[in-house]
Amino acid sequence: MAAKRALADCEYIGIAEHIDTIVGVRIFADSSPAWSSPFGSPDNFPRAVGRRLGITPKDAIYATVGGQTPQALVGEFSEKLHKGSCEAVLLVGGEVMANIKAASRQGVKLNWSENIEGSLEDRGLTDGDHLATSIEFEHQLLQPMQFYGFMEQARRADLGEDISEYRKEMGNTFAKLSQIAANNPHAQFPQAYTPNELTEPNDKNRMIVSPFTRNLVAKDSVNQAAAVVLTTVGKAKSLGIPESKWVYLHGYSNTKERTLLERPRIGYSKGMEQSLLGALAAAGKQTQDIQHFDIYSCFPVVVHQARDILGIAANDPRPLSQTGGLPYFGGPGNNYSTHGLVSLVESLRKEPGSYGLLYANGGWMSKHAAGIYSTTPPSEAWQPAPSTHLQANVDAEAPIEMEAKPSGEAVLESYIINYFKGQPLNSVVIGKLKSNGKRFYALNAFEDSETLARTLSDKMLGSTIFVEADPRGNRYAYSRETLQQYLPPVIDEFQEDYQYCRVERIGKVLKVTINRPEVRNALNPAANQELENIFNAYEKDKNLWVAILTGAGSEAFSAGNDLKAMASGEPFWVPKTGFAGLTARPNRVKPIIAAVNGSALGGGLEIALACDIIVSANHAIFGLPEVKVGLFAGMGGIQRLTRQIGLKKAMEMLLTGKSVTADEASELGLVNHVVAKEALDEHAMNLAELICDSAPVAVRSTMQLLNETAGFASIDDAVTQPHRVFDNLLNSEDFFEGSKAFAEKRKPRWTGR
Repeated sequence: MAAKRALADCEYIGIAEHIDTIVGVRIFADSSPAWSSPFGSPDNFPRAVGRRLGITPKDAIYATVGGQTPQALVGEFSEKLHKGSCEAVLLVGGEVMANIKAASRQGVKLNWSENIEGSLEDRGLTDGDHLATSIEFEHQLLQPMQFYGFMEQARRADLGEDISEYRKEMGNTFAKLSQIAANNPHAQFPQAYTPNELTEPNDKNRMIVSPFTRNLVAKDSVNQAAAVVLTTVGKAKSLGIPESKWVYLHGYSNTKERTLLERPRIGYSKGMEQSLLGALAAAGKQTQDIQHFDIYSCFPVVVHQARDILGIAANDPRPLSQTGGLPYFGGPGNNYSTHGLVSLVESLRKEPGSYGLLYANGGWMSKHAAGIYSTTPPSEAWQPAPSTHLQANVDAEAPIEMEAKPSGEAVLESYIINYFKGQPLNSVVIGKLKSNGKRFYALNAFEDSETLARTLSDKMLGSTIFVEADPRGNRYAYSRETLQQYLPPVIDEFQEDYQYCRVERIGKVLKVTINRPEVRNALNPAANQELENIFNAYEKDKNLWVAILTGAGSEAFSAGNDLKAMASGEPFWVPKTGFAGLTARPNRVKPIIAAVNGSALGGGLEIALACDIIVSANHAIFGLPEVKVGLFAGMGGIQRLTRQIGLKKAMEMLLTGKSVTADEASELGLVNHVVAKEALDEHAMNLAELICDSAPVAVRSTMQLLNETAGFASIDDAVTQPHRVFDNLLNSEDFFEGSKAFAEKRKPRWTGR
């Protein structure tokens, strides 16, 4: 319907015949697996729209994810029109998220799948930009409102305002937007609010993520669509489209920002600054020349920062939205700014000769696009406005380094409080280490109500905090004592019983069996933690000299990650020492034998690779198939396989994901011994006993020296590198026992001391 109205607005009956390009703004259902429609969607969105309009375009383009894409696409296709690579473009996007939710609640079965013939330039989800990193994922930072919350608090710190002052500003600004939406017949939530109704928490307006209540957050449960037609003056004249319908693009820009932790200022976007000022400069205009604005308004910080950059006073009478903003007009996914543009065009037509500015935002002030429009044609011939110099200005600012594993004293730069049903659940902070200036995220320990309460008190921005790394999310507190109190203890003693493993002492040999045969010995966080604790205790226990690691049953050594546990929604983490407590334990000095009793695929092979010797049952298979499911072997598999069997064969396995048999693995040098499955345990134990026949101090020294020199590419450098390993051996009882036993022609009595 929106596309039909856009075509009808041209007032030329045959306009559809001249559309040679349809550009689709990516719908939410195709923007992330987490948002996929339960009812399906067309496999060629632009041509699905074209089919309903009777249009078969020469080109169909499906844009990437990002709220900046509508304006960025206007700039891109204006350039293509200027070059003559197309003549008439339909830009369209829409959402039916409200219908999806309503139908799902009511159990209505729908089928929106469509197979559309014809070419499609699908640009994918991203164009190489990274909105977030694994560090955010580890700290459960998954929602836009969390990132915008950090920016709001940091901006508040820059202004030196307390939370009540800052809330007042947010309420005043967004109340004006809600009043515009209340009078907009196309608004999804047409209700006017007072500032207090927006910012004061109550049962109907709960806190969600500080400093946001429900009424301050963009709403995406909408049924809204918008479309515009782009063409040239020559084409418009040839078709007889009335000049009263013409609106010209005078200047435009397109920039990207760094990830949040890397930005020099958390509460300020250099990318937005350059985009807004760059579009004005390209049009030869200043803020005072603009009568109409549509500033992307998902959260208050975006509007306030744009206002600050443009020098617009809080009491300026010019509205900052044409629609009423994303919390009140509606936030139709990536397509909001198409609605903003359509509304801006209507305002410009009502006031011929006036100028309008459209600012579109993607991610969390991550991607920016701006355009200057007017019914007045440019005074000079239209020229493309590349943004390379604007992006260079953004990139010229040195990024702040991130610290994945922070430790020590730091400054609290920003924070958010996550709420559940209106009650504070936990806090997440952005801090900067005093020792090196690197940034990090950290959470309060779940049991640490004192730290949460202090952060809630709203007096802590800029204060000193203490942080320690933790695989479940870095932990912070306001004193070292409190932090230490809630850090998880290092367990290095054997327990009487284990839930996921069997542990046996056989003389000086420790046998560890992963005991989850029902899930092919896959590992969930608790199983990984058990294994870390077991190998901590093994390293510490002086009476244990060798360990054997195997799996229960004969089907699998380990299937790697427990995918069902990952899909459950529960936090998924890996201990500091890595998968199975081994893949990130770099300085072990006691040998571990992997007795591979079945398939060792993915994380299972990564565990085996982290061991020192591999003995395999003859029916076992080995492989790293992660690439077949869109992943990679991220627990050391890439690094270890290429070093242990050679680059070419390893790359074949890594890039194809194919597995090899036990005999093939032996030929590659991946496996030491291949035996019948019924002989596996005995063979592994015999090998362990052979190692026990050697001096344990000498075995540990061998492993220690290998650890210290493994980083050298040159063998000569590794051999000549000074070390103190021999000093330990020289001063050990085993050193003297070895020579004495040799002289006395008897078997040595090793002590390991």
